[in-house]
Amino acid sequence: MNASARGPVAFVDVETTGGHPAWHRITEIAIIGMQDGRIEWRWSSLVNPGVTIPPSIQNLTGISNEMVADAPPFERIAPQVLERLAGRRFVAHNVRFDYGFVRAELRRAGHAYSAPLACTVRLSRQLFPDAGRHNLDTLIERHGLECPVRHRAMPDADVLAQFWQKLSATIDPLQFDAAIEAVARRPSLPSQFPADLVDDLPEAAGVYRFLGEGDALLYIGKANNIRERVLGHFGGATRDAKSQRLASQVRRIVWTETAGELGALLLESKLVRELQPVYNRRLRGGEVCTWHFADDAVAPKLVNLDGPIPTEGDAFGLYRSARQARTALTTLARDARLCLRVLGLEGEGDGSCFARQLGRCDGVCVGAEPLARHALRAKLALAPAKLRRWPYDGAIVIEERSAQDVLHWHVIDGWQYLGTVVPGHNEPGLAAPRAGFDADVYRILVRHLKPTRRVKRWPI
Repeated sequence: MNASARGPVAFVDVETTGGHPAWHRITEIAIIGMQDGRIEWRWSSLVNPGVTIPPSIQNLTGISNEMVADAPPFERIAPQVLERLAGRRFVAHNVRFDYGFVRAELRRAGHAYSAPLACTVRLSRQLFPDAGRHNLDTLIERHGLECPVRHRAMPDADVLAQFWQKLSATIDPLQFDAAIEAVARRPSLPSQFPADLVDDLPEAAGVYRFLGEGDALLYIGKANNIRERVLGHFGGATRDAKSQRLASQVRRIVWTETAGELGALLLESKLVRELQPVYNRRLRGGEVCTWHFADDAVAPKLVNLDGPIPTEGDAFGLYRSARQARTALTTLARDARLCLRVLGLEGEGDGSCFARQLGRCDGVCVGAEPLARHALRAKLALAPAKLRRWPYDGAIVIEERSAQDVLHWHVIDGWQYLGTVVPGHNEPGLAAPRAGFDADVYRILVRHLKPTRRVKRWPI
């Protein structure tokens, strides 16, 4: 369909039970048909979402559970919706929101739907780049549009029709058509993917999986915006050879949405460790070692961390190999003027260590510094890498809620991720704690589980 202001368009607005089409449902829909700048018809319907409308949404829209109790479910009006939208450009304010909900509801009703789009937010930005804001209330005020009540489907859709007519009357037709062309331009994916995959990719946090021939698992990634991240894999000419090779091998993309970044990080780590994708090198697990400083020890001992963090003494650092651990401690010792011999990093011998001969050791090896003082300095030098002991007596829940009001509970015990529960839905079985220590999950949780963060005990 050519990008023309005079072509057939459908102005669409939906009211919903929340902000995410995978979790929430439509409660009201309005569609206004226009061609050649003239409104042809208006159509709207309340919709029984089959779920309770949250009080906050009732207050915002004025649509109550009682109002939709006798309304048709979406599947009953789906044929009318398809008929109204057929052959028209789908126009909405923040179009991916309304379009995403309509496509999701139609898919549940057994109908496939795809259409050219135009977003009036982006259109306003394109035509009025110096204007500060472009939300619907601002457009109403700036362009003198009429809207008797906000956050109801028909009045909001009618504002879009008025806005379109105002632009048609005041903007040069060629400029208007060019602006529509610019905002309607969509990213593309390689030819091996379905044409409407771009529409299906969610603008939400989660984990995506690239599958190759025979559904072989090639790569697992996490993103705060799945759509943006996945499209980034296939766009641009600056990708390295490995990225280009991966992109050429992908045949199918699947994803799991999460309530936020924490859920995406935890799920990515779990899936990579369990499934071992071809192109993932990080997060694969394996043995982890740490420097353990017993309470009465004069030097740390390198140990494999094959269980919880020791409760006696202190543990410092997480390392993939003994070589990596010794290199890190050697560098630290040289910076802090510690003795490599006392730390066990240099062979035994008589007299001063080699670093003392170069003036880089404070002399504990020759009695110039007490062992206790040297041990204290070693602990202070290692302090930034000190591991946190599990601060709770048993399992806890970390609550994460998305901007679209999707709520997830992440169940954690002893720095181990046991799984995610969706309150109000069938709760999945949680995994038993893994043997050994999961360094990747520990690092993720330490960043997110601050001492001041409120948590709940599990089971709730």
